[in-house]
Amino acid sequence: MRLITNGIFALACLAIASSICAQGYPNKPIRMIIPAGPGTLDIVTRAVSQKLSESMGQPVVVEGRPGATTAIGEEVVARSAPDGYTLVTSGLPLATGKFLANLGSYDPQRDLDPVSLMATAGNVLVVNPSLPVKTVRELVDYAKTQTQNLFYGTPSRGATGHLAAEMFNQMTGTRFQQVPYKGSALSLQDLIAGQIQMTFDNIPTAAAFVRSGKLRALAVTSARRSPLMPDVPTMMEAGLAGYQINAWFGILAPAKTPVDILNKLSVETAKAIANADVKERFANLGFEPISSTPEEFRRFIAAEAAKFGPVIRAAGMKPE
Repeated sequence: MRLITNGIFALACLAIASSICAQGYPNKPIRMIIPAGPGTLDIVTRAVSQKLSESMGQPVVVEGRPGATTAIGEEVVARSAPDGYTLVTSGLPLATGKFLANLGSYDPQRDLDPVSLMATAGNVLVVNPSLPVKTVRELVDYAKTQTQNLFYGTPSRGATGHLAAEMFNQMTGTRFQQVPYKGSALSLQDLIAGQIQMTFDNIPTAAAFVRSGKLRALAVTSARRSPLMPDVPTMMEAGLAGYQINAWFGILAPAKTPVDILNKLSVETAKAIANADVKERFANLGFEPISSTPEEFRRFIAAEAAKFGPVIRAAGMKPE
């Protein structure tokens, strides 16, 4: 009984210490790591970090640490002190990294504590207008009649567009083959030139080419239609029941960060993305603001891993 009592007392002391820690937090600058190069994650992170700086009364210093998809920057944070002063923003690789990369002893779902989601958005399936198809069903039927190989482009291995295409293959029985590129600009260039037949790309990036007639949009991958392409149906509306894949970004801290600090950061993140300036910035990117509690974000990552692990294995993608 004494051991149990002592254990309860120790837990109570830890809870009090955590609360006291959060009450004084933050009292110095916060470092926010971006584990990828220039792009959407960078833009979203900087927009939210600026508002966090204003609301929390301390500078949030953004630092780029790209490499190994996102694992290098994430691991820097995972090995940092769990005090709320070193954070990281990341996305889908949190759920899929263990299937696609040799992470060694690092495990993002074990070594990082989720704080909050920030933004989410679907991709758009675009094809070369020379293809005699105007709907997803017509694309599937066309692909199944072809004796020559058909190709899709991806901006990077394991990215949302890559998984979207493999999910499309698996759900429709088509056999589009991947052509990897270093960035979406090159894949779109080849798609326009007719070197590949389709790609799943960011909606804002592809929208300009769709409006000019250089590409044809068949469907978006999100659950709802995009305000940037209101006339383009979702994949589910186009006939692929259960097809949904989004790009998403969120904030995480080192594992064992005090719960009160995680909760405070989550609340402040929700305030930041509710700001009118941030919402407008996100809308221009085709992103929808979305906040969550730390536990909701944790469950979300686990659900994404459970969803895409089988897709990755079925596609024969191996850790590199």
